[in-house]
Amino acid sequence: MPFLTVLQPGDRLRKSCLEATAAAADLAAAAEADLDAVYFGSGLEQNMDLLAGSGIRKVFLYDEPLLDTASEGQIAVIIESLVREMDHKVIVGSATTFGKELLASLSARLDAELVQDCIDVSWKNGPVVTKALYGGKVHAQLRFTENPALISCRPNVFPIRSSDGEMPEIVSMTAPMESNGIVFVEAEKPSTDMPALTEANIVVSGGRGMDGNGSWEILEKLCTEIGGALGASRAAVDSGWIPHSHQVGQTGKIVNPDLYIACGISGAVQHFAGMRESKIVVAINRDPSAPIFEMCDYGIVGDLFEVVPVLVEELRQRRS
Repeated sequence: MPFLTVLQPGDRLRKSCLEATAAAADLAAAAEADLDAVYFGSGLEQNMDLLAGSGIRKVFLYDEPLLDTASEGQIAVIIESLVREMDHKVIVGSATTFGKELLASLSARLDAELVQDCIDVSWKNGPVVTKALYGGKVHAQLRFTENPALISCRPNVFPIRSSDGEMPEIVSMTAPMESNGIVFVEAEKPSTDMPALTEANIVVSGGRGMDGNGSWEILEKLCTEIGGALGASRAAVDSGWIPHSHQVGQTGKIVNPDLYIACGISGAVQHFAGMRESKIVVAINRDPSAPIFEMCDYGIVGDLFEVVPVLVEELRQRRS
């Protein structure tokens, strides 16, 4: 009864991918099952050190250059064939944009049950998962009734296993590429070294209190000093100050950092739904009656344009 984890291709395996692999390994151990993995495209060699001690028995490697730029739908076709051949009972991936689209396509092809964005997994005569509903106000526990079961794990929730132990066996595979009408043109990499928003341990977000495009530089400086990712409220995005890819909230990204710093954010329930699982929340707002102060662990009543530069300077002095 083998299980399967999907390794998202890239120059370096993403943190969220390693977290999903750890969740899959724990689930497989509880079920006394073997854990396999599947990887597409080039780049596995520079990632092998991250897979030591991961609990993976075999990595099915489809090392074909075209797969570096394949769509989620094309990859789902190949995984479907592998799952049917190997009879994988549980398939686990990360709830990134890529992971969720891939598992949704795979679920349709296998006519299988799928639960996305899970925050806990366990084995009780079958996989049982926990999913946050209604903006995190309710946690639902769901049990799968059929195999295969498909699960995507929310980033920044599951601990990564220590990369020290047995290396998995590599099994080279070949698969014909099917055209689905999508033509790859180019990939535009982010022009920043900041961590991915959903995977960051620290997130600094700006809201309506930000004063247009030019003022975001002070938050970027704070992110640089503390190794954080830049987020935003819907109000800031709707104002055109920052792209939607930075939006945190019910209609944006769900983040689970160790530290969340909200700058000029009032604290609407829709925004809170996207960051309520943050371990520590710091709020900076000049309005002492802002709802964000009821949600935070530490609050600073003041003008963010005065407070944030002081924080940056203090951090620089401490680092030096």
